[in-house]
Amino acid sequence: MRPYKHPPVTEIVLERLLYALSDPVRLEIVRRLAELGEASCGELDGGRPKSTMSHHFRVLRDAGLVQTQTIGTTHMNSLRRDDLNNRFPGLLETILSQRG
Repeated sequence: MRPYKHPPVTEIVLERLLYALSDPVRLEIVRRLAELGEASCGELDGGRPKSTMSHHFRVLRDAGLVQTQTIGTTHMNSLRRDDLNNRFPGLLETILSQRG
């Protein structure tokens, strides 16, 4: 399996972050990762189809919100909390503190 691509911190832009978080499913993934620290795709799918979840994870990775590592056949996801806090101090915590 080839490794996933993740944007460097300098290429994380606010517009992509906000777009990624505008979808309720992706926002819930980010909230769950904030609680769990790290989780597999299967732990976060909520019974949704794999193809749909692949799309959501790609959007989150491309935005710079999520880091995905392949460990054997499992894809483990975590928030890029340090990178995001360095680039946009306090933004992630502000977003996570809001409940709809």
